[in-house]
Amino acid sequence: MNEANVPGAQDTIYLCNFRVSVEGEWLCLKELDDVDYNNIDNFPEPRTPSPIEPLFIVRDPGLIERRNLVNISKLIVKELIETSVKYGRMLDSDSMPLQHFFIVLEHVLRHGLRPKKGLLGPKKELWDILQTVEKLTAEAQDITASVRDLPTVKTAMGRARAWLRLALMQKKLGDYLKVLVDHKDDILSDYYEPDALLMSEEIIVIVGLLLGLNVIDCNLCVKEEDLDCQQGVIDFSLYLRNACPVNCSGSSIENDPDLENMTAVLDQKNYIEELNRHLTATVGNLQAKVEALTTTNALMKEDLEISKSNLYALMEENANLKAKLSSVNSSAHIEETTKGTKDVKDENDPMKKEMEQLKQQLDAEKKQKQDAMKELHLQLCLKNEMEVAMKLLEKDIHDKQDTITSLRCQLDDIKVINIEMYKKLQECEEELTQKGEMVSRLQAKTSQIGQLLSSLQKHNHLLRDPPPKTEKSKKSEKSPSSNNENSASGKESSKNVEKSERKEE
Repeated sequence: MNEANVPGAQDTIYLCNFRVSVEGEWLCLKELDDVDYNNIDNFPEPRTPSPIEPLFIVRDPGLIERRNLVNISKLIVKELIETSVKYGRMLDSDSMPLQHFFIVLEHVLRHGLRPKKGLLGPKKELWDILQTVEKLTAEAQDITASVRDLPTVKTAMGRARAWLRLALMQKKLGDYLKVLVDHKDDILSDYYEPDALLMSEEIIVIVGLLLGLNVIDCNLCVKEEDLDCQQGVIDFSLYLRNACPVNCSGSSIENDPDLENMTAVLDQKNYIEELNRHLTATVGNLQAKVEALTTTNALMKEDLEISKSNLYALMEENANLKAKLSSVNSSAHIEETTKGTKDVKDENDPMKKEMEQLKQQLDAEKKQKQDAMKELHLQLCLKNEMEVAMKLLEKDIHDKQDTITSLRCQLDDIKVINIEMYKKLQECEEELTQKGEMVSRLQAKTSQIGQLLSSLQKHNHLLRDPPPKTEKSKKSEKSPSSNNENSASGKESSKNVEKSERKEE
């Protein structure tokens, strides 16, 4: 079989030549070649092994790989829960145990996944399996729809990774996997090989571990992560013995005060981002509710107007019927007075039948009027309740907007402070450069002054200690005026140098 056609063949954890077991809270790896197979007869009769017991006799690579995945999952889930309890804060995407957990979970779900059959056959993807969860439970419909609408995720594997992260934040990852395991004969058998981890009994241990993760809180920003690329590798040194992370200076990372300050700053940053995200989501929900209420209010107003028009029509019809009844009564009274002694009318009299019909219509109209009045009263009550709800929602929206404005003001103040500090830093750097240039100039001046002083000292030495007199010197004595001129020129030169130095200063 071509290895390129098998999904996940490049990134599966292959520890088939090792026996993995959990000794206390450590991961122990031992080569199977070190086991003495000459004494196999001394072992008891083979029985159905449990997922935790080490297996010496059977060297089935698939079974050993499943047990390795189960044991590694135990260690990583334990480290994840201990990290959450130790630091007492919400885990984010930078948490190393959380990254290791998603890598191992991906290996667990992709273990034994059937390859693509032929060139035209459908490709078996993990995302297709996860999409079936929303058909089995209604709680997974929201996260599945959210993953489909993600603009930053393009591949099927990236959508599967996003779905797993949202399910963990929803604290339903163990429940969803349990639903899949319960329907493995109906659904999973089409996607996995018979010796896959999800088709075996060891998956019950994985489901129990995932149910234990409901005690931790996670804050994962799925839109900012690159989920389409291959995930990282697992650093097993964190789970082996004598593995204590040490920083560059040799001290333990747990006792590093800079790390504690950094974690505090990250906690504050995550809290502010989560609060802002929560406020934006709340504002969006409130705006959607306000729009829904406005539409319902408009519909109720239309219904109220229709009911009012119907009521007015019924009232007019009632008035017409009353007028007809009064006219009929008056005509009947006139007929009775003209007839005199007739007390009882014949049953087949058309006037009596018309009177009975009018009375029945009048009773029906009265009932319709009462029903219309009740409906009008109910609509008015609903309208009042809607107005009160609208006022409460508007008040809540104003409060949320005030908090958002206050947070924005605080953020602007922090930006202003940062700008001021940056300006002060630039000013200090400019002052340092100016002082450095001044020092270099002063050094140059001192060197010039030193050279001038040395030349003046030489000249003074020559003037104080004249050479022995010779005939030439005698002749020179005769001309003192020349020496005086030379001394005057030296003084003038020294004065000129001093003046130039003063000007430069």
